[in-house]
Amino acid sequence: EITKIKNIEKVQFGNYQLNSWYFSPYPNEYKNENILYICNHCMKYMKYESTLIRHMKECSMLHPPGTLVYEKDNLRVYEIDGKKEKLYCQNFCLLSKLFLDHKTVYYDIEPFIFYVLTEKKIENKKEIGYFSKEKTSFDDYNLACILVLPPYQRKGYGHFLIEFSYELSKRENKIGSPEKPLSDLGLLGYRNYWQSVLLRIIKNNPKTNFTLRELSVLTSIRHEDLVSTLGSMNMLKCWKGKHSLCITPKMVEEFLIEHQNIKLEPMVDATLIHDTYISKPIEAKKKFIDLTY
Repeated sequence: EITKIKNIEKVQFGNYQLNSWYFSPYPNEYKNENILYICNHCMKYMKYESTLIRHMKECSMLHPPGTLVYEKDNLRVYEIDGKKEKLYCQNFCLLSKLFLDHKTVYYDIEPFIFYVLTEKKIENKKEIGYFSKEKTSFDDYNLACILVLPPYQRKGYGHFLIEFSYELSKRENKIGSPEKPLSDLGLLGYRNYWQSVLLRIIKNNPKTNFTLRELSVLTSIRHEDLVSTLGSMNMLKCWKGKHSLCITPKMVEEFLIEHQNIKLEPMVDATLIHDTYISKPIEAKKKFIDLTY
């Protein structure tokens, strides 16, 4: 599919004026605008700065319209039902498309739940990014779309959102995976997360002869994602069509020295996640090994 030529040059979002990257299907009357003005609270979009100024004096939405499901330090995560808060979610998707090449869902958002990450300020909360997931995924996808807005990129927030999606999978006792195919940047983000989780388990546990099945149950990471990640780390061998782990403590230490951007400490405190729409904690199934990480 040929990428459409971008139709909006810039967006004014809060204190930031952002250059758009891609086409987004805003209504015709808003297309071909040099600057689109967007309320950074309710996501409403406007053609004129004067309209935005008047709107901001009246907008009472100081945080996303949903349920607070996580709170630690200055970060908050709000869970939003796409059916109940259709306009907000549609507007956020349209904004997202300006920075995502292959996003396809903009208006039909009722089957999705959105998890919006905010940074708490004195007077309000600033939207950093979000991920969405289907309310019911027959393929057990735990993430459909993810975006960190440009001013907040390269600060670990993408890693946070990915980790949060897997913590929800763990609460559901499901093995999860993002919808495929991943973009190049998406794959880099996921590969970094998968590597950090696997290295944390292997480094902090005396057991060395893990099986892929054990690692999948412990991490909620799907088998094929484990295979691709461990293969990229040269920690997996294939013999007669079967995969076997090839990991030593020395290999782990050398890998961490070569990849110092990988952080082993979790970013999400799973004990602080509140009951959510689709991931209320249920009695945990018996794990293959007793391991806390």
